[in-house]
Amino acid sequence: MRMTPQRQLVLDAVRELGHATPEQICRHVQRTAPTVNITTIYRTLDLLDRLGLVRHTHLGHGAPNYSVDPHEHVHLVCHRCGRVEEVPRELLDPLRGTLAERRGFELDATHLALSGTCRDCLKEPE
Repeated sequence: MRMTPQRQLVLDAVRELGHATPEQICRHVQRTAPTVNITTIYRTLDLLDRLGLVRHTHLGHGAPNYSVDPHEHVHLVCHRCGRVEEVPRELLDPLRGTLAERRGFELDATHLALSGTCRDCLKEPE
């Protein structure tokens, strides 16, 4: 793969933004290169993901979030406020063992987000 200037801009944007959607990455890149469009961003993210340079996670409905960091954690996404917390993947080890034993299924928790309601939102009336 050749690292074109546009690809480098996308990779740099992911590094700078942390967890970011393609739209957020596009806005960031367009500050430097206004002619780069969202299609280029999606294609570049797909390529970088296949090469292992970025990783994606689906944090709920809508576009995935991209990061350069290894996903050694699970995302907890609040339905009400949208807060995203990270917890260690090891919390899912009992589930991983149960799925392997009962279903012969190997859980990949690197792209996993669990949705629910966060502690703060549970304290507030709806």
